[in-house]
Amino acid sequence: MHHVRWQDAISMWFAGRVEIVSVYEDRFIRTVDEIFNVPSIVRFVGNVIKKFRFNRAVKFSRENVFIRDEGRCQYCSKHLTKQNFTLDHIKPVSQGGKKVWHNIVTCCKPCNQKKGNKTLKQSGMKLLREPSIPKEITIDTEDKFGNQTPPEWKDYL
Repeated sequence: MHHVRWQDAISMWFAGRVEIVSVYEDRFIRTVDEIFNVPSIVRFVGNVIKKFRFNRAVKFSRENVFIRDEGRCQYCSKHLTKQNFTLDHIKPVSQGGKKVWHNIVTCCKPCNQKKGNKTLKQSGMKLLREPSIPKEITIDTEDKFGNQTPPEWKDYL
């Protein structure tokens, strides 16, 4: 299973690379000549799915770090939402830290302010667990992280 933006789904549909399985009844795309429902579920045609499913590493993104860290502050274990979390560089950028999986964790604002521009040793703080590169990111149907999974997707997840 793979998640694609609706714009990409439309492009792939026009190119014949996907079939539209289901659409959102309340979302539309208007062109000069026509009105289309926004696709909610598409099915890849032919070998296209191989490119998307097997040859891609998990993309580094704010949302994927949040999912990897299970929506918890990696310093105090506080449960966070997508609206109230921050990302922290374990080794600060000012000290040569990079924006990579092993150096970024989810944290609450108070912990981020407490740690500031210091290393773990300098701040006296400890991580709940060492950050890692996830092998896969799974979409959760239970709204565990503040997302609402569209009802159209539930039969396919």
